[in-house]
Amino acid sequence: MTSPGFLPTRQLVLVDLLAMMCATAPGERALVAVDGPDGVGKTRLVGELVALAPHVAGRQVLSVSVDGFHHPRERRYARGRTPQTYYEDSFDYEALRARVLRPFRAGLEIVPAVHDVSSDRPVHPDPVEADDDALLVVEGVFLRRPELRGEWDATCLVTAPLRVTVPRGNARLATGRVPGDDDPEHPANARYVGGQRLYQQQARLWQPTWIVDNSDLQRPELIVPDPEEPQWFGDEPA
Repeated sequence: MTSPGFLPTRQLVLVDLLAMMCATAPGERALVAVDGPDGVGKTRLVGELVALAPHVAGRQVLSVSVDGFHHPRERRYARGRTPQTYYEDSFDYEALRARVLRPFRAGLEIVPAVHDVSSDRPVHPDPVEADDDALLVVEGVFLRRPELRGEWDATCLVTAPLRVTVPRGNARLATGRVPGDDDPEHPANARYVGGQRLYQQQARLWQPTWIVDNSDLQRPELIVPDPEEPQWFGDEPA
């Protein structure tokens, strides 16, 4: 139980992380990527940061999810449903650049999504205006991939062991569950777990600015990586 007058651990961590993000590129627009595996809790974390920002940030904080930039289903599965196609064919990064990253850098409005993955249809949301010194947080999987390296002013890796993220991610599924699929090595998880492993090999040499160990949602741990002890570089947690 939290003592009266003290903030819960999660909120304290969020305040610290938000303060560090808001110190990125002060006085101008800044882009921060928040990435991590499926089920780790990226979307919730970023939503909390945006909700907290008006109270503590001192600058406008907006968010966009890469989920709004999926390729259509036909394109995503044209080469099969393998780990490689999950990593290589899921997202339209050129649309993300054209609708979000480039206009944001240029001081223009952004379009926060182009495709709804559930209905597999294009979407046309209203453009979003941003302040001249706004912080835009882009969240989703695979954002520290090599071809996006030049896009971000800072990056945050949200992490937890597969034994935590796989059950957490599968719990969101309304259909398609099979017995035993909370095991990361179950064949039902091969596409997504394998895709993350491919990505980790691609991103392992790119140090994130911050790491959030989100294994315990109530007590996440905020880590500022030390290049001499690269926590992001070692073997994947079990």
